Amino acid sequence: MTLRELVIAYFQYPAIMGYLASAFVAIGLFFLYPAPLMPTLAAIGVSLMVYPLVWYCLHRWVLHSRWMFKVPLLAATWKRIHYDHHQDPNRLEILFGALHTTLPTIAIATAPLGYWFGGVGGALAAFATGLLTTCFYEFCHCIQHLAYKPKNKMLVEMKARHMAHHFHDERGNFGITNYFWDRLFGTYYERIEKDKKSETVFNLGYTPEVAERYPQVARLSGGVATGHPSQRIPH
Repeated sequence: MTLRELVIAYFQYPAIMGYLASAFVAIGLFFLYPAPLMPTLAAIGVSLMVYPLVWYCLHRWVLHSRWMFKVPLLAATWKRIHYDHHQDPNRLEILFGALHTTLPTIAIATAPLGYWFGGVGGALAAFATGLLTTCFYEFCHCIQHLAYKPKNKMLVEMKARHMAHHFHDERGNFGITNYFWDRLFGTYYERIEKDKKSETVFNLGYTPEVAERYPQVARLSGGVATGHPSQRIPH
């Protein structure tokens, strides 16, 4: 895959269109309800700083939780937003999050901080910043999962760390573009030891034994898949 092909595929997906459209709406509303310059800059800056931490926390303690599939009302959501992604990491259709889960999350993570700095205008600026940051994260996520070999050294390292998360040990490297919080919380790793590969790297702990007790995800998935995705999923 060339960079041009990746960019074309990226912009064709409804989730990206939704993020960009929402960002343009938020920016448009900002001009109707503007905040002063300094509160606006503060709202934007704080949103940029808090985003990696919010992503780390959600990825580690929500998406990789072992409680969501136990709750019938949340099982389908967990399946869609992360289980399916780890079951088949390179499948583009499920690479992006579902808008009905991501848009409220972005708003909750950014808008209150923006409002604290600059009222409605600050909230809109912070929300737009979160949306555009999400677009950047998702583009890097595409680079990491699709058949594209980046030339930039930083992108190469990002891809290596994220591929280790998906194919070696899902209990670390929770960042996408920023691994500061992984380093701080001790979940960052570079060295891959084959004899220490996680047995739950593809199923996130949702094993056939667990499915007997909590069958909702298995019912939605047509059973519990085992083994490496490349050996069981036709492409």
